Formats: sequence, C-alpha cells, structure tokens
Amino acid sequence: MNVTFEKMRLEHLNDILKIEKLSFPSPWSRSSFLYEITQNQFACYIVAMAEEKVAGYGGMWLIMDEAHITNVAVHPDYRMNRIGTALMKELIRLASLMGATRMTLEVRPSNTAARRLYASLGFKDVGLRKRYYTDTNEDAIIMWKDNLSVGQPALSSRS
Repeated sequence: MNVTFEKMRLEHLNDILKIEKLSFPSPWSRSSFLYEITQNQFACYIVAMAEEKVAGYGGMWLIMDEAHITNVAVHPDYRMNRIGTALMKELIRLASLMGATRMTLEVRPSNTAARRLYASLGFKDVGLRKRYYTDTNEDAIIMWKDNLSVGQPALSSRS
C-alpha cells in the first residue's frame, strides 16, 4: 500500500478523532489535538495518507535531545498493512533530523501488537509506571530507543 506523510493540519482533525475513538478507551479530545498542532512548540504530529484518506497518525514531543512519542494510531480499515511501522519509522527519522538522539514511549502491557512493533524497531523495556492509564488503572511499560540515527528515507512524504 502506498503511504505518504504530511504534517498534521486542522483539516485532518475529524478523521483523526474518528481513529482516536476507534483505537483508545480514553481518546484525546479535539482541543487536545488543537493545542498540540497550533500551540505546543515541542510537538511534531504527522498523518499517514493512503488512498487519499487519513489512514493513521503519530505524534511526539521533542525536548532537547529526546523525543517522546505521545500517540500513534492506525484506522482499523488500514491495520495489518505496516502503516504503524511506517509511521514509527517516519517519527524516528524526523526526530533524528531534529537533533534527538533518544526516543521514549509508554505502552500498555496488554497491547502486545504495539509492544512487538516497538521491540522490532529497537525499543527496550526499561521501566514501569504503576496505574498510568487512569481509565483502567493499567500499568504502562516505559520503552526507550537509544542512538537514533537517520535510517532509510521515508516511503514518500509531503509537507
């Protein structure tokens, strides 16, 4: 499947909110995304476009030399097409280009698909945040990837 990347823009928000609701028990609000893409100077959010539709999105905060993944999701209709992998690789590439040398994220222990994806990209389990997810009181596994480097170019990208 041909995927391109774009910077997240206001016109993407309706599609992103649908994906959020389909993907997470406690989805982010429109105002949260609005803040991230219009006011948060540390934020970098992208969308994956497939068949001229928003197939997924991802975001991170870049602070000093560290990138923190805030969220990554793929619409159920586009899952199992390696779009999540492509999104993560693009976020890693962008973080490296912007000077990050390390990347971190939190993931639910029950989210085995995401954990496998992150491990395949070199992320290591390094800690646990007890009762991190307030909707279920589930813990979060803290994962880190050190030594970010610009790898292969993105499949295709547009700004």
